[in-house]
Amino acid sequence: MLRIYNTHRDKDKIEFEHDILHELGQLPLSFQVPMPIPTESGVTLALTEEGKYACLFKYIAGESPVAEDTGYAFSFGEAAGEMSAALAAVNTQLSPVYRPYYELQHAYPLCSRDSIRELCQHPPEPLRELQLELNVLLEAYEDIVDSLSELEQLPHQLVHGDLNASNLLVERGDPGQVAALLDFEFCTRDVRAMEPAVILSGFLGEAGEEEKVKEFCRGYSRRVRLAEAEIAAFPTLMKLRKVDVFLHFVSRFLEGTDKSEVLCEQVKLLSADIRQLSARSLEMQEQMRQAMMEERK
Repeated sequence: MLRIYNTHRDKDKIEFEHDILHELGQLPLSFQVPMPIPTESGVTLALTEEGKYACLFKYIAGESPVAEDTGYAFSFGEAAGEMSAALAAVNTQLSPVYRPYYELQHAYPLCSRDSIRELCQHPPEPLRELQLELNVLLEAYEDIVDSLSELEQLPHQLVHGDLNASNLLVERGDPGQVAALLDFEFCTRDVRAMEPAVILSGFLGEAGEEEKVKEFCRGYSRRVRLAEAEIAAFPTLMKLRKVDVFLHFVSRFLEGTDKSEVLCEQVKLLSADIRQLSARSLEMQEQMRQAMMEERK
C-alpha cells in the first residue's frame, strides 16, 4: 500500500515514525501495525517528483469499525493497553519531533495566550457569529494553560497520541476483534495517561458512548495499571486534547492553510465537545477508576 505524506515534508518525523514501527514489528503483539517496506538501498521512504515523501507499507487485512457498533470497544481497550506497554519498552536512538500535548506554547507558536484571547474576544468577521462557542473554547484554553505544569509530573513514555476509531482496523469476520492499530505519525514522548484520555474523549457523542467507555476501560485496565494521580488527571487531559485540536486549526487558519469555513466548523464541533466533557469527563474518569480497582482484586 502506497502512502504519500501530503501534510508535511519533514523527513525527521517520518524516520522517527518508521523507527518506532520497526521496533514494534519485532514484538509478538496480538494486533498488527503498519510495516514500511524498504527500497533496494534499505531506506523506507522516497522523494517523489513533486517533492513529497512516499513509502510502501505491507497490506493489512481488516475494515474500519461501524460507528454504531460497541462490540469492538473491549478489544480496542486491550490493544491500546498492550500497545502502551510495548511503547514503554521501545528503545530508539532517534528523538521525537512532536512535543508533548502539554507544551502548547512550543507546539503552536502562533497561538500565544494573548493571540488566542484576541481571536476569541474580538473575532474576525467569519467567526463573529460564533461568539458563544469561542467563549467556551477560551474558557477551556485558560483552564488548561493554568494546569499544564501539573501534568509534567505524571509518568511519561512513548505514546501513539492519536488513537481513535479511524486509526484502527477490526477483523472482517469478527468485528469485535481489533486487527490493527494505524497511523503512528504523531508518536512522541508524553504523559502515559494521555493515550486513554485521547481515546475516551473521541467517544464523546458517539452512538453507544456509555457502553464503549465502559468496555474500553475494562479492556485497557487488563493491560495497564494507572496510578491514582494519572486517573485524577483524566478530565484535564481530555480537555487538553480538545484545546490542542482547536489550536491546530487556529494555526492553520492564521497561516492561510485553511479557509475560515474550516475553522468555523471546528469551533462548532469542539465547543460542543467541551460542553459534553463538562458533563461526562468525571463519569469517564470513574469508569476507568472502577475498572482499575476490579483488576486489582
